[in-house]
Amino acid sequence: MKLLPWLNDVIFPAETRWNDLPKAVEMIHRVADQCLAVGTTGICAYATVSHQATLAALQTFGDRGFRGVIGQVMMDCGAPPELTRPTGQLIDEVDHTLDLFPPAGRMAAAVTPRFALACTNELLEDAGRLARRHQSIVQTHLAETISECEAVRARFSGKDYVAVYADADLLGSRSILGHGIHLDRTAQIQLAESGATIAHCPTANSFLGSGSMDRHSHRSYGIPIALGSDIGAGYERSMVRVGRAMIETATQLAISQGYEVGDSHRIPSAAEAWHQITAGNADALGWRDCGRIEPDASADLLVVRPDIPWLQTKDPLSTLMFAWDDRWI
Repeated sequence: MKLLPWLNDVIFPAETRWNDLPKAVEMIHRVADQCLAVGTTGICAYATVSHQATLAALQTFGDRGFRGVIGQVMMDCGAPPELTRPTGQLIDEVDHTLDLFPPAGRMAAAVTPRFALACTNELLEDAGRLARRHQSIVQTHLAETISECEAVRARFSGKDYVAVYADADLLGSRSILGHGIHLDRTAQIQLAESGATIAHCPTANSFLGSGSMDRHSHRSYGIPIALGSDIGAGYERSMVRVGRAMIETATQLAISQGYEVGDSHRIPSAAEAWHQITAGNADALGWRDCGRIEPDASADLLVVRPDIPWLQTKDPLSTLMFAWDDRWI
């Protein structure tokens, strides 16, 4: 399915179930179990529009020992009535959550307007002010599909997607923008100047047929890149396999653009992918105390026992990534 029909037919009905708090809590525990099972100890996640479920998610993941950011999804239009809330209510609820789980905490709340088509101008601007006041992480989606970008232009008087967020003061060094596939040179320059990070979600982009993000192009403009599963559409929970998908997407793009597979500048190595899903993602969130093994860092450590002679191969990190088995954890 394409993005917008998929949201309406699959995701919004699923999110509505989170309005029932006991069901939401059951799902939250299941997600925490699944994250740990694939070696994920730090997350940057969207909850739903439910305030109580978002608080439960933050508390549960904190109690389980995760490091992370979780945001209550903010939507005041463009979604079913059971998933929209008045603008003022959303701002008040997220403000309250940020007081309870401040940005400096091990589990922190985030300002999370879902995407431009689910928010009025008022909500986007109020969200920008709220994030600035709390100096919080901002999470939202950007330029995932061409039809979405066209709808944003039509809705916001011809403005491009990046300009809509810039005008609402939602772009900055603490902004994590999901996808960022369909961006022109002007948008890339503006994003680079703002310091915002694009969260590349290759498995989700493949699943929904949204396109392939050009990681090399974005990096050439100086745009910081994180890597995400976008679990709703991203069919891989394991970040190792998402790292592998990042390499595969870059390879396919390089070939389509007429470059050799051996062009290391365009195709990330396995070592780069391992870095991206550890210290690289931590750095994108400003976490200097995790994602790495060094003095004073948190001991978020995995013991991995491969059942293959990976250290005897020409590129052990590549062997480990492409032969990956979650049962090794």
